[in-house]
Amino acid sequence: LLGQCPKTIKMEKEKPSILKKLYLLLLAIGPGIFAIGYTIGTGSVTSMIVAGSQYGMQLLWVLFLSCLFSWVLMEAYGRYALVTGETALFGFRKHIKFGSFISILIIAGVTFGQWNSLIGILGISANAIFETLVLFIPSLEGSEYWGILSIALVIICGMYALLWHGSYTIFEKILVIFVSFMGLSFFISLFVVLPDPSEVAKGMIPSIPQVEGGKMLVAAFVGTTMASATFLSRPLFIQGKGWTIDNLKDQQKDAKWAAILIFIISASIMAVAMGAFYHDGKVVTKVLDMVSALEPVAGKFAIAIFFLGTLSAGLSSIFPILMISPLLIADYQDGKLDMKSKQFKILTGIACIIGLSVPVLGANPIKAQILTQVFNVFVLPLVIIGIFILINKKDLMGQHKAGWILNTGIGLSLIFACIISYNGVIAIIEKFQ
Repeated sequence: LLGQCPKTIKMEKEKPSILKKLYLLLLAIGPGIFAIGYTIGTGSVTSMIVAGSQYGMQLLWVLFLSCLFSWVLMEAYGRYALVTGETALFGFRKHIKFGSFISILIIAGVTFGQWNSLIGILGISANAIFETLVLFIPSLEGSEYWGILSIALVIICGMYALLWHGSYTIFEKILVIFVSFMGLSFFISLFVVLPDPSEVAKGMIPSIPQVEGGKMLVAAFVGTTMASATFLSRPLFIQGKGWTIDNLKDQQKDAKWAAILIFIISASIMAVAMGAFYHDGKVVTKVLDMVSALEPVAGKFAIAIFFLGTLSAGLSSIFPILMISPLLIADYQDGKLDMKSKQFKILTGIACIIGLSVPVLGANPIKAQILTQVFNVFVLPLVIIGIFILINKKDLMGQHKAGWILNTGIGLSLIFACIISYNGVIAIIEKFQ
């Protein structure tokens, strides 16, 4: 040790841990971390677990296509933002005929879908915390309503306090922490259950469960994975990151890795649910069902790990969902990332109040979450058509105008979105018949 130079000793002391390396890796992703936050919430976790528990890996192909097309759309919106310096809805209003009307429809549709998602997400997060506390403090049983409502109030008030004083950089770092815990938790859970690889591979063969609720679950899958909010907010977060046209390659890598991580984490959740529930014929009816099946394999440690992942997924989604309405309105008005205005604080406050609906009414958060995810697909075709028009305008994009590969990807994503939107309409009609 005495023979080593001070510089060597210092380097050894500063060697980063695995968690530190993961944190730095996710932080390097950039605006894609918000895409992961919007996409993988308790809505996504719920949809993946319900699918895995009831149908095994049968819907893995839907997840794969959703992530593939999400990559295409993130690339398109990111490229447009860097080349033109404009945000999405501002560009729609400025460069597309009837763009103002289309933008208003999109704002209304995305806000409705995301606020509905928030209702389920907050309910599931509060339920997960309460039901886990009951495991260790049995005396809490019987006080579900007030316990869940109190937890939901603490969560939403804490989030609102962060939004009141925060900035893009702070939000990005908080999301990195949530996503890190979420990813690690679900990966560890996957190794605990170890599903059959051949069953996972069969999931890439296209098929739709021909049972009640099958169509709705497919629509919910796409609604949570190909979320319009993810693409529309991307130019705003690129702006907040400070990227310019010199960061085109960074943007491409960011979009690719965001889509890959969304697929890997979501597929892991589905595989865990298949291994824990599917072969035993167990049905998910409440939040703790998602984790209790792991207890015989790894005891309460498994519950704690999966609970941490579910809670991190919920918190990572609540954060950006609260921001979506004021961000889109500011985008439409002047194309700027606005996180400090009175408008931003009022609208996020309204979202907080709406998010408390499930805890206040005492509704089943899982049933609420599946249904709300379906609504997210209905504005998706408009969002795809809008960027298709913009990114093919030579006067705007110049040499960065979309080529045949990107146009083919956007075209296929539009066909896919229209099919899923139609499927969602049929599912809702069947639900309420």
